[in-house]
Amino acid sequence: MLFHPANLSYWIFLGIGVLLFLLVIFSGGGDNDLEVETDVDADIEGDFSPGEILGWLGIGEAPLILLLAIDFSIWGVTGWMLNVGIGKMIGTIPGGIVAGGIMFTSLCVSLFMGKVISRPLGKIFVSFSEDVSSDRFLGCVGTVVSKKLPYLSSGKIGQADVRDIAGNLVTISVSIPQWSTVIPHQGQAILIIEQTPDCYLAIAKDSSDEDKWLEALN
Repeated sequence: MLFHPANLSYWIFLGIGVLLFLLVIFSGGGDNDLEVETDVDADIEGDFSPGEILGWLGIGEAPLILLLAIDFSIWGVTGWMLNVGIGKMIGTIPGGIVAGGIMFTSLCVSLFMGKVISRPLGKIFVSFSEDVSSDRFLGCVGTVVSKKLPYLSSGKIGQADVRDIAGNLVTISVSIPQWSTVIPHQGQAILIIEQTPDCYLAIAKDSSDEDKWLEALN
């Protein structure tokens, strides 16, 4: 039953997950162009928001391609195990409504587990592509590749491409300080001003925030 043709869909899901993991590894931590930031308006209590659903699914916690790799892999493995396990109990591979129930159950499990492990796993992958203990990016100019950069206090991080003083282009994790009034969006230039244990702090280049920061230095 382990290699029954009825398990083909789960083999495909698992294969997609593995391929996405390989893409994440060789691209250095995830395709940041596919990352989605979800912003739930905290001032609206109890109202339905699409952002709440996206946040529950884990979107915005890690690069989207990494989240998809986790979801597809878990979906494939879970569905495969349930199919084989139930098949052994009833003596045949499930079909019809039972097969549909297994598909739906394994999908729910994969979405939940994907949210749980995507963020810590995302930080591990990011550590392969950047030196978070280095201050060589301070004072450097970069370009936002996330939809936008979140505030540090939100607990989320965005990504930016930064060229260091040696000319190396590196993707780093970035947030903006709480006092910032200008939120940099995708494609906008930023200035790296500070380093924290989890990410770098940046402000919009040639903005009122940069003027405020320069005044504070003088």
